This record gives sequence, C-alpha cells and structure tokens, in this order.
Amino acid sequence: MKDECRVWLQYAEENLASAEVLLQSQLLNPCLQNSQQAIEKALKAVIVGAGLHVPRTRSIRELMRLVRSHETSIEMDEDELDLVDSIYLPSKYPLGSALPDFAPTDAVAQRCVSISKRVVAAASDLVSL
Repeated sequence: MKDECRVWLQYAEENLASAEVLLQSQLLNPCLQNSQQAIEKALKAVIVGAGLHVPRTRSIRELMRLVRSHETSIEMDEDELDLVDSIYLPSKYPLGSALPDFAPTDAVAQRCVSISKRVVAAASDLVSL
C-alpha cells in the first residue's frame, strides 16, 4: 500500500511541477488541468493510505468527502472545491464542456497552483506519517 501511495504522490508532484512551468509560460489551460490533476492524485494517495478503494472519479469534492469521512483533514474550502471541480472539463475539452465560455485568467491559474501546492504538501505529510 505504501508503494501505491508513493506512486500517486509522485504523479501529483509531477502534475504540480508541470502546472508551475505552464503558468510561467502563460499556458493557462494546461496549467489548470495539471493543477486539478495534482489535487486529484494527491487526494487519491491519501485515500490509498487510509486503506480505501480509490473511486473512479475526477470530482475533487467527492474525493475530499471520502478523505474527510476517515477523519483525515486537508484544507480546501467550498469555494476552492467549486473552483477546482469547475476547471477540469473546460481546460481539457474546449467544446461541449460544462462551461463553454470559460476563459482562464492568470489570477485563476495562480490561485489553482497555490491550492495544488497546499493540497500536495498536506497529502505528502499525511502519507508519510
């Protein structure tokens, strides 16, 4: 189980590093996608570490609910959950997404990278305990 946690966390860290590079390059859609993926994979590392089955979902809210149900805390407020859940489809698929008029801004990308850093760091601390 520890090896599986490490793999999820390694992928999360790689997505976070990618998001940071993409933000510096002003490639905002892939920055947002990698930020979301970093959070998703970090939460899945915590879920594996708790001995739970990893659900096949991209919903950060759903993953966070599972993490919190096992008395494990990673800080994300409701606005952050809404934001991160809202960016996955429009950042990956330009047509027919949930938010067809979505145009990422530097401020949104910076905020998502910041959230990702916090979540990946918290997950790393929890998994290494």
